[in-house]
Amino acid sequence: MVAPRDDTSIGMFLIMASAAAYSTAGLFTRLIALDTWTVLFWRGLFAGGFLAACIAWQYRGRVWATVRSIGWIGLLAAACSTAATICFINALRLSSVADVMVIGATAPFVTAALAWLWTGERQRPATLVASVAALAGVALMFETRMPAGHMLGNMLALAMTVLLAAMMVIVRHKRDTPMLPATCLSAFAVAPAVLVIDSPSMPAGMDLVYLILFGTTQFGLGLLLLTLGTRLIAATRAALISALDTPLAPIWVWLAFGETPRLMTCIGGAVVMLAVIGDMLWSQQGGPICRTKVRAMLSSCVGTVRPRSCSLRE
Repeated sequence: MVAPRDDTSIGMFLIMASAAAYSTAGLFTRLIALDTWTVLFWRGLFAGGFLAACIAWQYRGRVWATVRSIGWIGLLAAACSTAATICFINALRLSSVADVMVIGATAPFVTAALAWLWTGERQRPATLVASVAALAGVALMFETRMPAGHMLGNMLALAMTVLLAAMMVIVRHKRDTPMLPATCLSAFAVAPAVLVIDSPSMPAGMDLVYLILFGTTQFGLGLLLLTLGTRLIAATRAALISALDTPLAPIWVWLAFGETPRLMTCIGGAVVMLAVIGDMLWSQQGGPICRTKVRAMLSSCVGTVRPRSCSLRE
């Protein structure tokens, strides 16, 4: 079932904003001079506090009733999100960032498979083609030959991808269930999970400020927007648009620290951006975009092509 055009546009915008928020993870990781488990612990607490405030504002007078209404399906979504976060951090510790990102880029395919198996939701051919293009773009950003070892880290990255895909399918399938409390629970649950493994230190000074921003903007806001957006569009499309965080991440590091991205990083990022934009344009037109409209859009950018008018039926 295709969502109404307005809902689809809003959903795509929310997922794009979520990808922008998530893409700042590398920036905050560089800014914070603390061990990984301490960062993970406080990031989860601050994100949970931010989401709890959103729940208190949105469901004034019926917070507890809303929390109880998530049922087992909301708990399942929260568990998937928490486990994915833990797998992600450990994958980055055990494997290379390139391997983890490339494996994570398979999310649209995993999401499409889970959505079809669980809900029978069929995806638009254009979205599937765009997913393949986005995966190719991410692959261009890294070395094609994987380093020896790191098998456990790669397996954790695969588990993270499956868990995030499952969470998006759950949120999409159960659109009538309020999932905001589930996202809050998933953020808070990271902290006790960390305590089982290690004892986090107490942050101070600018590290504390960065941790607050890391938790509220990158994790809390990103998770909030992802949850809201996935309710409005197909889970596979949500996973595809979320891939925008891969090309955006090096841009923030370049702006903050002056690290110039490699040429292949720029090329791969451009492919991902074009794949997402192409899928969005296809969706907005409700079908194939006529050749003349493409000329018109290109003409507005380069001023060299003179399009003629056309209708969507061409």
